[in-house]
Amino acid sequence: MVILAELVFSAADLAQMRFAVSPMWEVAPSFRLLTSGSAHPVHRSWVEQVRPRMAAAGLDRGWLAELIPPSGYVPDFLNPAPSGPGPTLAVELAGILSAPVDRVRRDLDHLRRHQGRLGRRLRSLYAEPQARLVQVAEEIEAYWELALAPYWARIRAVLDADVFYRARQVAEHGAGHLFNDLHTSVSWDDNALQLVRRKQPLSRMTAGAGLLLVPSAFTGPGLRTRVTPPDPPQLAYPARGVGSLWEARPTTRTDAIAGVLGRSRTLLLTELETPASTTELAHRTGISAPGVSQHLTALRAAGLVSAHRAGRSVLYARTSVADSVLAAVSP
Repeated sequence: MVILAELVFSAADLAQMRFAVSPMWEVAPSFRLLTSGSAHPVHRSWVEQVRPRMAAAGLDRGWLAELIPPSGYVPDFLNPAPSGPGPTLAVELAGILSAPVDRVRRDLDHLRRHQGRLGRRLRSLYAEPQARLVQVAEEIEAYWELALAPYWARIRAVLDADVFYRARQVAEHGAGHLFNDLHTSVSWDDNALQLVRRKQPLSRMTAGAGLLLVPSAFTGPGLRTRVTPPDPPQLAYPARGVGSLWEARPTTRTDAIAGVLGRSRTLLLTELETPASTTELAHRTGISAPGVSQHLTALRAAGLVSAHRAGRSVLYARTSVADSVLAAVSP
């Protein structure tokens, strides 16, 4: 096995190592999967739901289509270093909007070298970074609301579980054990993190202090890195438990909940195993569209349902609170 990159750690670097769950680290790989045209053994059901919506909204033909090529380099300014353990999308979009002009242009130069050319939109972004980044951020937000926000409670649960598991590894066995278990292309030896199959060298001279570990549902099977000093290097890796992410959850014993919420609202919650619009829910359940809308308003007010704009329609999704309620009465 040939080691292509080695990142040396001092005691100070280990002291600054941390985990973060990042919405933006899910945007690029999920978008790439949707535009690949292929199926996926893990994310097939999600792709089948989201790909038609994305095409209908034209998001497969906009800024993201030029910024996120089918393979290879993705501009680093799209992944600002998370300032805390779980930044919101709004916080990360603010980081993108505040990206220095020279940073944006340097990343676009790098993308041009990888792709051979820049598309029309990216040429305008190169010429007017500050003005065009606003449009980029607006499209990212639209993509998020359509493709990821309705599913974020479920995705976030998997990512948080991974962080808990890794943190326990560090507490019980130390950082070396964590790295040796993180991914097949990562190992720890003699105070250094070693990565194979990385094309670019990696050193403290070019990487900044510490390390930011980012579990991801859509990154994989490989790793993704971001090295832009003075930020700490970021390492995004496939989270544990992703294989069960889209498995249906049993909700067979709902009589107790129906006694509190009513049968119609309980039925809607069980149907929202898959995010859906009012029209779709009416078709599935036989409840009239006005009735569905009224029930969803009540469920949303109670924190059991969230609403997300998807083009001209609105998608409703169960919240983590609703998942917990349903899980409590399931076998």
